[in-house]
Amino acid sequence: MRVVGVGEFGGPEAFRVFEVPEPHAGPGQVRIAVRAAAVNPTDTYTRNGARAEMLSKHPPPYVPGMDVAGVVDEVGDGVSSVAVGEDVMAIVVPVGGHGGYSEKIVLPWESVVPIPRGATHVEACTLPMNGLTARLSLDLMALAPGATIAVTGAAGAYGGYMVQLARADGLTVIADASDRDTALVASLGPDHVVARGPDVSDRIRALAADGVDGLADGSVQNDQIVPAVRDGGVIATVRGWQADPGRGIRIVPVWVREYARNHVALDVLRQQVEDGRVSLRVARTFPAANAGEAHAVLEAGGTRGRLVLEF
Repeated sequence: MRVVGVGEFGGPEAFRVFEVPEPHAGPGQVRIAVRAAAVNPTDTYTRNGARAEMLSKHPPPYVPGMDVAGVVDEVGDGVSSVAVGEDVMAIVVPVGGHGGYSEKIVLPWESVVPIPRGATHVEACTLPMNGLTARLSLDLMALAPGATIAVTGAAGAYGGYMVQLARADGLTVIADASDRDTALVASLGPDHVVARGPDVSDRIRALAADGVDGLADGSVQNDQIVPAVRDGGVIATVRGWQADPGRGIRIVPVWVREYARNHVALDVLRQQVEDGRVSLRVARTFPAANAGEAHAVLEAGGTRGRLVLEF
């Protein structure tokens, strides 16, 4: 079967199509014939060598990809949650450097759910990884309904899901946006939109005088965003930032692998899409063999919604 990955680390031009042995579903596993795979910033680390030390334990090719959607074509013993022929989406934790840019992939059944009713494979593959990252962020922050949360990077995939899931949880949401993204972010349903930039903490404080109860730092501003948070508040960080910001503020690093087998959480996201609470945003599609072009577009910046590879 075909996979798209790298034999040697490098820029977007390093991608190649490889032929590798076809995997099969074992007990408790599901095999998916992949139709679409989302392209995420984390995928670039597999390609460019940022994870070289971890991947060196395994032979190439190294295949990125943490979100897929497709059709179930094998189920192992003990699997009853999905059936052969069903349209599904899944979160992928690359094992041995083998991720979702693959014609077929075998995953634990807990990582696989039906796609939302009415969604295409391309749309559905944009949800699992970023949606579960947002869900885990909210669960770790543990804010009570009615609390106030700020979201930086609200126009991005993670930030957009944070806004919508926080609203669904009954939180008051303050989201940031550049001038070009104000309408997009407002369409996601936050209670307030503030201009992004170096002084965003001041603008957040203008709406929450004592500071927000929680903040999801999708734009990775780290210590620059701390002034927006009240004493005893909490910040969710998606790049592993660790610090003691003082004033009793708690930092919670968010690693989506912790929810990769949270079948219930992934299925709730599916339901929230069907209910209109969560929206799926596709920026552009590419043939899978053109993964290098997709990565070049991603790294150029300014993409709103997810880039998707089609198999």
